Amino acid sequence: MQEIQFPNGRIRLFIKRDDLLHPQISGNKWRKMKYNLQEMHKQNKKTLLTFGGAFSNHIAAAAAAGKVYGFETVGIIRGEELDASNATLSFAEENGMHLKFVSRTDYRRKNDADFREDLKKEFGAFYMLPEGGTNCFALPGCAEIIDEIDAEISADYYCVAAGTGGTIAGMISGLKQGRILGFSALKGDFLQGEVEGLLSNCGADSAKQFSINTDYHFGGYAKFKPALIEFMNDFKSQFGIQLDPIYTGKMFFGIFDLVEKGYFEEGSTVVAVHTGGLQGIEGFRARYPKSKLL
Repeated sequence: MQEIQFPNGRIRLFIKRDDLLHPQISGNKWRKMKYNLQEMHKQNKKTLLTFGGAFSNHIAAAAAAGKVYGFETVGIIRGEELDASNATLSFAEENGMHLKFVSRTDYRRKNDADFREDLKKEFGAFYMLPEGGTNCFALPGCAEIIDEIDAEISADYYCVAAGTGGTIAGMISGLKQGRILGFSALKGDFLQGEVEGLLSNCGADSAKQFSINTDYHFGGYAKFKPALIEFMNDFKSQFGIQLDPIYTGKMFFGIFDLVEKGYFEEGSTVVAVHTGGLQGIEGFRARYPKSKLL
């Protein structure tokens, strides 16, 4: 973990650098895949099939894992009109992933039995990993984040960015003390209920101290404003840590803002989890060349 000297000294802020776990299979993507890959091995499946968008961190990590551990990968990509030459999809193909582009209408059918049956006819037997890697096998891997933090420091707050809810759900399942604060990258207040449902479906205890803040999504998933980019650039210049504009940038912006507003009790120890996602930056810069993201 890396300590950040907070300007006004109100709190102690540490960063758990899960972005450094592996050059390509890093952060929460590895955490969520870990026990899924063990289950795939138990089922004697040789192919992993999963889903994602054109700039998905999950797609990139799954492709890299296939190359490292020697199994086939198939990515069902949302949007049949997409250009496969973007950095994320090019990386996935270079790592051996077979990409299948489907319409947004068909993509919404990804959990339908007939759609899955068609995929089995095309690709044979496979282990299916949901979009973002979130399922019950993802939770124990993310619970280990709490164990590793607790082995080093006693935290009052654990902060994490939230998308599909798998990472925060796993951390909640492993929580022994303190409170978890999630920062939603998506617009809307539905994520709290989805996390509670995931915990319940997976037999995990949800009666723990957690909340999800929805004030720092900057307009919704993959949306941003100049203030976010300016904050990220200043953060990188000051601390030497690259954030991503989809998840971790928004989380850290939120943490710094909440400190200024007095949300955290003075003297609190706050640990923020850097969940990776840095591969998507190249694609972000290509889509928004005027964003000035360093």
